[in-house]
Amino acid sequence: MSTVHAAVRTRTEVGAASLAVLRIATGLLFLWAFFDKAFGLGYATQSKNAWFSGGSPTKGFLGRVDAGPFQETFRGWAGAWWADTLFMVGLLAIGVALVLGIGLRLAAVAGSVMMLLMWAAEWPPAQHNAAGELTMSTNPVIDYHIVYALVLIAVAATASAITWSVASWWGGLPFVKSNPWLR
Repeated sequence: MSTVHAAVRTRTEVGAASLAVLRIATGLLFLWAFFDKAFGLGYATQSKNAWFSGGSPTKGFLGRVDAGPFQETFRGWAGAWWADTLFMVGLLAIGVALVLGIGLRLAAVAGSVMMLLMWAAEWPPAQHNAAGELTMSTNPVIDYHIVYALVLIAVAATASAITWSVASWWGGLPFVKSNPWLR
């Protein structure tokens, strides 16, 4: 094998490993959010406010929305059983899909929708909230929610599941074979 071919192969392997690390790290980010909100590990969620202790994972965030054109809508969703359930199931399913490297297309769509809704709830374009106070927004367009959505799209659109995943097994399942959107 020529030096050029070896260098290309090495770069391809490093690229695949880098994408796998990005995919798994992003999945662990979603899983951490799920477990902290579900069990109240004491970081963003105290144990008394844990979902499995009767708390609401959406009430704190959505209940304090005070900027943007959708603030009343988001505050109305805060603490609703369906919002809590969709949010928690979404965090868990997206995290598992990313860590295992399966269902990445669906995870990218669901995760991007979740991130865009969270972006709209924080409404970074606003310099001031409803009370006239500074929002502390640092960029009116690109914030971490947009970056996470772009990461989800990138790991789904590339071969990030080639390395360190169960994608081959998953793709071989009859149900997945007949429904390629589940890959």
